Amino acid sequence: MPPPDAEPDLPVRHVLPSLLEAMRQPGAAVLVAPPGAGKTTLVPLALAERVDGRVVVAQPRRVAARAAARRMAELLGERVGDTVGYAVRGERRSSARTRIEVVTTGLLVQRLQHDPELPGVGAVLLDEAHERQLDADLALAFAIEVRAALRPELRLLAMSATAPEERLGALLGTAAEPAPVVRAEGRAHPVDVLWAPPPRPVDPPHGLRVDPRLLDHVAATVRRALAEHDGDLLVFLPGAGEIDGVAGRLTGLPGTDLVRLHGRQSSAEQDAALRPAAARRRIVLATAVAETSLTVPGVRVVVDAGLSRMARTDLARGLGALVTVPVSRAAAAQRAGRAGREAPGRVYRCWSAAEHERLPAQPEPEIAVADLTAFALQLACWGSPDGTGLALPDPPPAVAMQVARATLHALGATGADGRVTGRGRAMAALGAQPRLARALLDGAGAVGPRRAAEVVAVLAEAVHGDDLAAVWRRLRSGTDAAGSRWRAEARRLRSALDEPPPAQPGDGTPGGSSGSSGSSGSGDTPTAAGQDGTGPARQNGSGPTRQDDIGPARMDGAGQPGQVLPDDLAAGLLVGLAYPERLARVRQAGGETYLMAGGTAAELAPGSPLAGAEWLAIAVADRAPGRPGAAIRQAAVVDGATAREAGAALLRREEEIAWSGGDVVAREVERLGAIVLLDRPLLRPDPARVGTALRDGLRQAGLELLTWTPRARELRARLAFCRHALAGDWPEVTDAALLDRVEDWLGPELATARRRADLSRIDVAAALRRLLPWPEAARLDELAPERLAVPSGSRYRVDYADPAAPVLAVKLQETFGWQDVPRIADGRVPVLLHLLSPAGRPVAVTRDLASFWRTGYPQVRAELRGRYPRHPWPADPAEAVPSRGPQPRRR
Repeated sequence: MPPPDAEPDLPVRHVLPSLLEAMRQPGAAVLVAPPGAGKTTLVPLALAERVDGRVVVAQPRRVAARAAARRMAELLGERVGDTVGYAVRGERRSSARTRIEVVTTGLLVQRLQHDPELPGVGAVLLDEAHERQLDADLALAFAIEVRAALRPELRLLAMSATAPEERLGALLGTAAEPAPVVRAEGRAHPVDVLWAPPPRPVDPPHGLRVDPRLLDHVAATVRRALAEHDGDLLVFLPGAGEIDGVAGRLTGLPGTDLVRLHGRQSSAEQDAALRPAAARRRIVLATAVAETSLTVPGVRVVVDAGLSRMARTDLARGLGALVTVPVSRAAAAQRAGRAGREAPGRVYRCWSAAEHERLPAQPEPEIAVADLTAFALQLACWGSPDGTGLALPDPPPAVAMQVARATLHALGATGADGRVTGRGRAMAALGAQPRLARALLDGAGAVGPRRAAEVVAVLAEAVHGDDLAAVWRRLRSGTDAAGSRWRAEARRLRSALDEPPPAQPGDGTPGGSSGSSGSSGSGDTPTAAGQDGTGPARQNGSGPTRQDDIGPARMDGAGQPGQVLPDDLAAGLLVGLAYPERLARVRQAGGETYLMAGGTAAELAPGSPLAGAEWLAIAVADRAPGRPGAAIRQAAVVDGATAREAGAALLRREEEIAWSGGDVVAREVERLGAIVLLDRPLLRPDPARVGTALRDGLRQAGLELLTWTPRARELRARLAFCRHALAGDWPEVTDAALLDRVEDWLGPELATARRRADLSRIDVAAALRRLLPWPEAARLDELAPERLAVPSGSRYRVDYADPAAPVLAVKLQETFGWQDVPRIADGRVPVLLHLLSPAGRPVAVTRDLASFWRTGYPQVRAELRGRYPRHPWPADPAEAVPSRGPQPRRR
């Protein structure tokens, strides 16, 4: 079918001949064309005439897939489902006559996993290749491998306005020759750029928070644009909350209709925003869903707040968060292009030209920041657990992949070698995130398939509200705007439970392992998932067998089914099965702060209806800006029994014997992850483990835990002296050395000690002697005597405090007659004499007594003789008789 003439001037029309030639030979190409150039609609229609089989067009978003199919059908004057159809998660409109099918990239990944040869498909077009969502990366890599290994005739085309074409060309081509790049220059219509920064500085975004003053300025810019330009307005904002905020500021504008467009709406609501306008002007408040591949009819003006939402993952704490970031220059160009789709337009950018130059050139690829669990499961199902050999635009970060593979192994989705298991195939076939698939498979048997599918659909669709059970009830009642989308997802999941995963050959060819998980990129709102492992599941097959929609929750004492689990506990059980590390218990009765099983603190928002519950199963928690813990966004109340059931893999009962708080603590502890469930003293702790704890205590608190009597200190000092003076086999007795050899000298005492007090009763001196080999022990008193005899006949203690200079303190009169100082350590070391006055005060220090008698003593004698007249002060002390005390008084 030739391209219809309804859009003759679109830039892509002029490059179709060269593009079609490139698609004929070599069969793969890159098309770079600005927004509004017609690549999404004209290229598939032209290509369908040149290839045998169906043309599959992959779009990153559901709303864009439906809109593209509808636009092509309109150009052909047909209904959607005839020549042009579409398929998105839970919805398909096509027929045997369909030649062009628009699908989400996530659905294309599923089809490649199910049957990599893509029978009946002649060409695959990957639109908006610059967006770099995980599913887009996978679809590109898988399609390239299929073409190389199985379908060389399959045509591949990557299309974008801003993607790095050289990189795409290298991936799609060969090592010798990259794929050709075809460019369509110029816009369909010119778009004027107006820089409209706020008149006063506003705070940069922080987490999810956007400065209200920026929303005031966006609303003011919308009013300005309405006055300065004709046509409808498309206003880009980061999220649904900001859309509501700006809508509230614009309420009551005469002659206008406010229209919302975001990912949390139903398909019908999204499609309504893309229908031609009535007589009144429309202001379409949209998130990034309107950024690419969409024509919002009647739009001539774009107002861009310059912000976007991205999912970020905190690998250390297992938390994800949506954060608000400035747009890239590429995204800003895409947004501006929405104003020129049908006529000349204008874009008001709520930032300055200087700020624009500082923006990143391209958006950050999702593979660099997102949770990679679903991505890793896709790789495992494809047969390449680490992605080696695949033409991925960027390699996955090593740490994030390590965490993802550990999570899959804990879920039972992969084996120790990283290859997919039968359970992993079943999880992938459900089309949900791996953790949600685990909850669905294992929870269906406990709460019933219908209720399990409904709760998992709440989690998958990211329906907002603190109390998940209350959200679930509201959705079932039909009073929630997200109800239709939720019901469709619940029906899909319920149906998927009854469908066994397709058998796979497992022969090592691409797609040799089955299934696909729900794509992180096929929806419109990214959902951050936790990271910690969840433990092996209770079911190892391909899913639960069909049973009643209300399943038994507990077993009675006889092992028979007990009472049906109430909705609140059923919701909590499903959340706990998906995120067991987020099971949490309140830290203080009636409080709002919780400790999660993963070890992170979490806090409810003030006034939350969940406050005071003892246990929560937390479905959504993200990093709280400026706080060490997490902010709880959505949770369900559970009881202790349900928490134990959901977190069974995290339950540990242990006897803990350790040094803690300055003493040995011996207790029996049961934990759910980091949460202590039971803590009671051990009456008969293992003596060996107690000894180990005491050793740890000595190493932590030091040797001062022992009672160092003067005798023990003196012995330690004598040993240190011998080590210094004689070396050899004499032991080292520094703190570090004693702690290193604690078993050698304290072993018997530690074998019988039970607590810190027992350490204080140890005879340290006797223990230290165990360090001495017997020859050294026999000579210790000889080499390092405790006391030395002086000429007066007294015996005085030697002070070994300084191993290099042992000291003997003695009154000067008791040393009369000594010609030299005594020597110890086999005569190697002279003691240092501290000569004292009759009152015991130092008067001289010497190692050379003969020299002192000649030169020092006369001065001392002159100074002290009058002060101590009853004590002898002979002129020649070397020949005098020593004296112990004063002479008797004369009568």
